[in-house]
Amino acid sequence: MKSSFKYLSIAVAAMVIVSCKNTNTQGRYIPANAAIAVHINGKSLSEKLPWAEIKNNPLFKDAYADSNMTATVKKMLDNPDNSGIDTKNDMQFFMQKDSLGGYLALEGSIKDEAAFKAFVTEMTENGTATEKDGVNYISRFPACVGWTKENFVVVMDAPQLGVMDAMSKRMGNPGIDRTGKPRDISATCHSIFALDKNKSLGAEEKFSKLLKESGDVHFWMNSEELYSGSATPAALAMLNLDKFYKGSFTAATFNFDNGKMTVNTHSYAGEELTKLYKKYSGGKVNEDMLKRMPGKDVMGLIALNFKPEALRDFLKMTNLEGFINIGAASLGFTLDDFIKANKGDIMIGLSDLKLVADTSTAPATDIETPAPPMPKPEFNFIFAASVGDKDAFNKLIATGKKAAGTFVNNGALPLAYNNNGSYFALANSQENADKYMAGAGSNTDLISKISGEPMAMYFNLQSLIKVFGSVATKDSSAKMLYDASLKLWDNVLMKGGNFSDGASTATIEINLVDKSTNSLKQLNQYIFTISEMAKEKQRKQKEDMMALEDAMNGGGMKDAAPAEEVKEK
Repeated sequence: MKSSFKYLSIAVAAMVIVSCKNTNTQGRYIPANAAIAVHINGKSLSEKLPWAEIKNNPLFKDAYADSNMTATVKKMLDNPDNSGIDTKNDMQFFMQKDSLGGYLALEGSIKDEAAFKAFVTEMTENGTATEKDGVNYISRFPACVGWTKENFVVVMDAPQLGVMDAMSKRMGNPGIDRTGKPRDISATCHSIFALDKNKSLGAEEKFSKLLKESGDVHFWMNSEELYSGSATPAALAMLNLDKFYKGSFTAATFNFDNGKMTVNTHSYAGEELTKLYKKYSGGKVNEDMLKRMPGKDVMGLIALNFKPEALRDFLKMTNLEGFINIGAASLGFTLDDFIKANKGDIMIGLSDLKLVADTSTAPATDIETPAPPMPKPEFNFIFAASVGDKDAFNKLIATGKKAAGTFVNNGALPLAYNNNGSYFALANSQENADKYMAGAGSNTDLISKISGEPMAMYFNLQSLIKVFGSVATKDSSAKMLYDASLKLWDNVLMKGGNFSDGASTATIEINLVDKSTNSLKQLNQYIFTISEMAKEKQRKQKEDMMALEDAMNGGGMKDAAPAEEVKEK
């Protein structure tokens, strides 16, 4: 008997440990079906960008000097701790949709309850104060604040969340009818504190896993809830594409590190789509194809590795196989031809982008001093694919030539291609297509940073910004933004597509020029520059308006003698 009790105790303890492992405290007062939830690591962010530095930003100083700002708000801006909120602790924001449209909520911890109560009372002037089950509330529509000694929730009515896109109106859903049925904002706030923990994100295993990742900000999106009530899901369901969003969640972790911002994502799909991911995952982008990209300065690359036979299973899942076969047959090939033709590698690249004078357009002869023509872009463009079955691929090429022949022959589409049996390259010139086949690229260092997974992406922000330097420097405000952008942005790297622990994963890295300063501080300065640019633009517009007024007033009418005075003379 003792032995049985011993084993029972071990089993119960194991269940408790597993249960705790899959729960979290941050999501305790966030409904499990929240469309969007954001967790903010207050401690980490306040260390990376102290409030004192934010206060030194001239943009902050301009806002602080606003005479319309209340003393209560100024007190909080002096020091956020004056609000009674523990700004160095976790905070959560979420968006919830419901039958009345939806609402937004902000949650956090309280450091000083008396200070928080005084702050809320001043902010919600003439609000209605109540108390229920040990929770204090102050309500003034459209907002309500609820708090205990430890935590607070601010709820804001958001009826516009009921219609997510204009399509809903066109398809007979004019929006949310609030006539005679306004939201009881106090009841909504009460419901959050009364939320069953088993129906909260605190009990969501995937959300718990997200919060365990080290990060400054955690992001959660429930696609099915986000799109509910709008016309988009209805249209997708009609096309049997609702499997794209049903049971779909996106979890992302943001970090503001020295010299870069990183985003790690986990994309969860529904049961059927997850089975396809598991079955066909595990490939890698073709490095040889990436290295062949011609040009000295690669501006952008996108690469993908996939298993062609997955296309058939995907189309079967969405009941679109028949439609695709009919469409393909009308063009002269079949779905089987397409699957056999492709080996499963695709690459799109752009290099050596520059702006050159456009000599093809003659200036207008009826204008005394015509404006110079806008420069036109020149670049190397490549679309490449690996070849599976040569005969099947030649069939696709013949179909493509027939479909695009008119446009290519009359010069509307400057395209050329090359095919060596292993790779097919479509380019904006025959020279580029031939260079690709010859393996003229030399992008080894870049390729090593984005290869190794089924998807890869690269954008050279620094080079792209420089391309437009000659245009931007002609205007003082634009030059200000150009100089700041050139000083800040370097490049964007992305790789992902592997399937792990029930999700498709990806990592995005936004690199900055200054590698020694954390990216949050650099963004703070960049935002200030943008605000200064806006002020400079407003100043210039004001000067132009004053000059126009002076010109209009200086046309002789201002100094002309009145008619009565002329008659007397």
